[in-house]
Amino acid sequence: MGDQLDSTLQSIRTDLFRAGYLCDHQLAGSIHLAMKLERPLLLEGDAGVGKTALATAVSEMVSRSFIRLQCFEGLDHHDAVYEWNYGRQLTEIRLAEASAQRVDSAAIYSEDFLIQKPILRALKEQEGAVLLIDEIDRSDEAFEAYLLEALSDYQISIPELGTVKSTVVPIVILTSNGTRDLSDALRRRCLYHYLEYPDVSRETEILRLKVPEADLHLIEQAAQFVNMLRKEDLEKRPGIAESIDWLKALTLYGLQSLPEDPVSLRGSLSCLLKTARDRSDVSDDTLQRLFG
Repeated sequence: MGDQLDSTLQSIRTDLFRAGYLCDHQLAGSIHLAMKLERPLLLEGDAGVGKTALATAVSEMVSRSFIRLQCFEGLDHHDAVYEWNYGRQLTEIRLAEASAQRVDSAAIYSEDFLIQKPILRALKEQEGAVLLIDEIDRSDEAFEAYLLEALSDYQISIPELGTVKSTVVPIVILTSNGTRDLSDALRRRCLYHYLEYPDVSRETEILRLKVPEADLHLIEQAAQFVNMLRKEDLEKRPGIAESIDWLKALTLYGLQSLPEDPVSLRGSLSCLLKTARDRSDVSDDTLQRLFG
């Protein structure tokens, strides 16, 4: 059984690697369980550690449609699940009145007049889907409560049509940057994995995968520098996407290694430092120390 599980997890890691995502053994186990148990997977971690990228890679791995719901404050079921096409309904009513016909309420509240939003689309996808509920912590507790039915039984209720239940259970991935605490009820319905920033070795492998044209020595130095930079007192620590952008910029400069004078690269730090305070705080002396 252990060998079979190891083989399965290695296969997941290989498939995700082909989709452009470097996955460790523990994360592969969380993905495997989420698919086999048909449970949502909640990913927490700082912005930029690769949570959203994982969902797109899983979609490619299983050859399913990728559907994303971007959460925000005030999000409700009209944005996330469905709404009625009131414009078309009104037009239909006026046409019926103009021809002295009776308005058939059942007809105007049929699926022809239904606008499907991400959650409903994922539930109705005949071939199955990967549903990303991105930054769930940006929504409020009322929306979390609304999600519980969909995440518990993979179904939602539409008063005019009844209950819509998925025929192929979607793979659901929720992400959170930890801006607020999520409810216990939501956490109970999810498997959980916390994504850390990668260490130098792992980030080196990610950079090799994403920027294969870069010199290996430059990749190793860039990974080391970004790892040290994240330990500074920054408002926004650079994520993996910023590391990739910076390495691409260094490669465009024609560099095969970091120069001895780090100040000459200050212009490229726009790829890594994204707030005015961080740009100001990372002084030339700080650069010298980090490069050293």
